[in-house]
Amino acid sequence: MAALHQPLIIEAGRAERHYWRDLWRYRELFLFLTWRDILVRYKQTVMGIAWAVLRPLLAAVVFTVVFGKLANLPSDGVPYPLLVMVAILPWQLFANGLAEASNSLLSNAGMISKVYFPRIIIPTSAVIVSLVDLLFASVILVGLMAWYGAVPGWRALTLPLFVLLAFAAAIGGGLWCAALNVKYRDFRYLVPFVLQLGLYISPIGFTSSIVPQNWRLLYSLNPMAGVIDGVRWALLGGSAPMYWPGLALALAITAALLASGVAFFRRTEKSFADVI
Repeated sequence: MAALHQPLIIEAGRAERHYWRDLWRYRELFLFLTWRDILVRYKQTVMGIAWAVLRPLLAAVVFTVVFGKLANLPSDGVPYPLLVMVAILPWQLFANGLAEASNSLLSNAGMISKVYFPRIIIPTSAVIVSLVDLLFASVILVGLMAWYGAVPGWRALTLPLFVLLAFAAAIGGGLWCAALNVKYRDFRYLVPFVLQLGLYISPIGFTSSIVPQNWRLLYSLNPMAGVIDGVRWALLGGSAPMYWPGLALALAITAALLASGVAFFRRTEKSFADVI
């Protein structure tokens, strides 16, 4: 990797002045870590890529049975399996990315303690792997939409924006969790609990329309509610109306989460090599 062989000049204040420039200089390291994480995820596994497809499929089956059949919640005229699958994919992008990023620094402790590079590369590359999972799992969604004859309209062109929003939320939350994991090792046990809670309070097995109107804005403080509603709006059209104040709130919260995550990570990054 050419970037690693370039001379590094140690001078007072250099890290602060050239940090973002160093991100470009270490782009090959970023690509290497991303590719390594993808190989670790899929190489020498029993089910390989099939696991990325089976996880959302099994989750969709469980949600369909529990919420659609037993609880008999409304689906706004959308076939329940399709309603759930459209929501499962952006949620898993967020949840898997956040979980991988939160443990990424501890998994690369040896590298952090031995060589200089912008540490933000590690959690960011970990989140990229969740995008690969999303691509594989999207095969199920395409099949379901074909089965039910659901043809997306022009709104499907906005789908990458909602995927980007989920990706940004995963990076922002992942930076917070990764930095806190270094300092407080028991914090890693809190992340799965929060994600499990978020799975059930996010509009995955139900539509946001069942939330009382006077609670709707408060419910939208969960940015993934806006993301999931947006993905449904993009792919299912008029069957899934958009709650625009909720989307605006999701954009604002995600932007704040990402900005504060970068700021907190940068502030604590200097001590990583000492405490990890």
